[in-house]
Amino acid sequence: MLRPVIAGVDGSAESLAAAEWAAREAVRRERPLRLVHARSWHPRQDGEPAPAAQRHLARRVLRQAEDRIRRTCPNVVLDDEQVEGPATAALLRMAEQADVLVLGSRGLSGFTGFLVGSVAQSVVARAERPVVLVRAGEEAADEHLPAGDGSDSTRTGYRDVVLALDLGDPCDEVIEFAFEAARTRGARLRAVHAWQSPSPLTLGPGEIGLVEEPHRAEEWLGFMTAVLQVWRDKYPGVEVAETVTEGRPQSVLVRAASGASVLVVGRRMTDRPAGPRTGPVTHAAIHHVGCPVAVVAHA
Repeated sequence: MLRPVIAGVDGSAESLAAAEWAAREAVRRERPLRLVHARSWHPRQDGEPAPAAQRHLARRVLRQAEDRIRRTCPNVVLDDEQVEGPATAALLRMAEQADVLVLGSRGLSGFTGFLVGSVAQSVVARAERPVVLVRAGEEAADEHLPAGDGSDSTRTGYRDVVLALDLGDPCDEVIEFAFEAARTRGARLRAVHAWQSPSPLTLGPGEIGLVEEPHRAEEWLGFMTAVLQVWRDKYPGVEVAETVTEGRPQSVLVRAASGASVLVVGRRMTDRPAGPRTGPVTHAAIHHVGCPVAVVAHA
């Protein structure tokens, strides 16, 4: 049985945008879509179920999302489910069943970034399946290149899929997700790696940092080409553009994702005492990148 694309909805503008994006993604992946609403409630001591009013509210939230999706994406195979909260725990349980879990993030401005609610942040930091964050206002045309006259269109090709590639620790799960996203869209994949000039204290034997400054970018690019070659062979229909840039990874990535259809970043799963976290690059992406951001967990 195919894992569904699952979208968490709560009636907010950002969750409705996420549900629409999830519907389009489900069609691209040829998978069903499941809408989920987490009811946050506290059972009585006798175990009595959630009050009828809460169930009615949940049903109304799901119906609103369903009606919107039926208008904008009528070909998707759709069902819905009410699950018991708290929301973070409920969505993490649903993520285990999902091909992709899609949640909303609320846009603030290009200068202050995007507000990612505590639930979404907690889910992103803990989920073992891919999670995509979608900002409020995201529309189908935003994924596509503008028409010849500069106007928005859904009839043009897709914008690039951008892959944040850590060449110090290239991860198959992250790379595969990005190639698959590019394949299903017929889009170009743009792999981006940021490097910084090392200090003598950070160098190890045989590292690229030992190469003379003018040739360092060339060495990184050659390494990227070697890392991606097996994926080029596996996905011969995907056009790949490779970019290595000197600079702070967070800043390089935010600039590279401007105008992308989706950005793909990795998150290392960890058992450290500090608990689950996203890491500085992924944190910057989910707060400051305007396009949908796919966070792919890896060991």
